[in-house]
Parts: sequence; C-alpha cells; structure tokens
Amino acid sequence: MATTSFPDASPRNQNRAARTAPGTHRGITGSGKPRDDASSDFCTAHASPGDLVVRAADSEFARQFGLNAGEIRGSGLLDLLRTPVPARLREQFAALSSGRRRRFTERVTGRDGAGRTFSAQVTVTAVNRPSGEVATLLVLLHRTGGTRRPEKDREPVPSGGPVLSALDAQVLEGVASGESTAQLASRLYLSRQGIEYRVGQMLRRFDAPNRPALVARAHALGMFAVGQWPPRVLPERVK
Repeated sequence: MATTSFPDASPRNQNRAARTAPGTHRGITGSGKPRDDASSDFCTAHASPGDLVVRAADSEFARQFGLNAGEIRGSGLLDLLRTPVPARLREQFAALSSGRRRRFTERVTGRDGAGRTFSAQVTVTAVNRPSGEVATLLVLLHRTGGTRRPEKDREPVPSGGPVLSALDAQVLEGVASGESTAQLASRLYLSRQGIEYRVGQMLRRFDAPNRPALVARAHALGMFAVGQWPPRVLPERVK
C-alpha cells in the first residue's frame, strides 16, 4: 500500500491535520480505496463487475445495512440496493460492466439491521485498468431520507394524503420536477400509455383537473419532503 510522507510531522501539525473541516464528506484515497474518515451521509464500496459482489466496503457503508465491513463482503449489490424498476438497475450495472457506460446515478432503497427501509442515492463508477478492461465498480451511497419501520411495526399513515406505490411516487416526483411523458417513460422503462394511465389515476385520486393542479394538490397534502429538489415523496407516503 502506498504511503504519503509529510514534511513536518510535529505534534502541532499532526493535531491540525486531525481536525476535519466542516462539510467534508466521504471520498476515495489516491489508491482508489474507500476512505473511512468522513460524514456518515456518504459511504463507499467496491464491487466486482459482472457478478456485482461486494469486494470491499468502508465500515459506514456496511453499517447502513446492519453489517460490519467483513460481513458485507460477498454480498450482492442487487440484494442490498432496491428500486421500483429492478430491470432498469440491472441494465445500468450491465452497461458499466461491459464498458458501455462510465457512470450512473440512481435513487434506491435499502434495509438496515432492524429491517427498516431507508432512502438513498447511489452513484456507481466503472474503474478501468490501463488495458481498458473494467477492474471494479466504485459505489458511492448517499442517504437522502430517514428510515421507515418494518410494515408490521409501522403506525398507521396520518390522514390527509393518499399512500402511493413506489412506482406512482416516482411518476409524481417526475411530474413535479417538470418531466414530460416521454422523459418519464424512458427513465422508468414504461410506455407513454403506461405513464399517462398512472398520471390519470392520480388526477382522479387527488381530484385535480391537470398536472399543475396535481402537483399543487400533492404539496398541499404534505406529500413531498420540505425544501428538497428534485421533489421527493415522503417515505411514509409510499407503500
């Protein structure tokens, strides 16, 4: 393992280096390995291309799933990270493993050690060997919301707004951020008719005459997380 020497290793400078500046977040060392000295909001892991098995992970990445760094090795990424459209996530990983893409970002969910669901954003980057072959997939996980208790332990959802399926929640978020039917269909791997059908269902459920009114009604009912862009439906409003 490569080491870095410092010209002045006096105790004063060592103490100064030990203090982390506010806002610093988890990153990667020069050797490409996860660095474990940053905010718990960001954490990293390495996975094998093709089979998507975790080779190494920092302790914070493992902790998100109720494991330690040793226990998470050998786990499949597709068992840890879930989306409403699994085929889309598999295709994204396949494109990275084959070299057709360099990076992608996707909204995902996971389960912690208590069985609670949490929301996150994952950015996966293909790291190539000098020959151009994909050597590893670098996974950066960023928690974007709180956790939801397991279904059996969950309190009833407060009245005042409907509970949406995970896919309908993504459609509503896309409508609220201004995506067109064609853009939503491409991103969610649905037909345009499928998007229009789901939007139409929500128009009726929210008693809204059009898409702007649907978004306004959803905001009025407290469906979205406050101060977050792009809009995200609250976890407790997703079943």
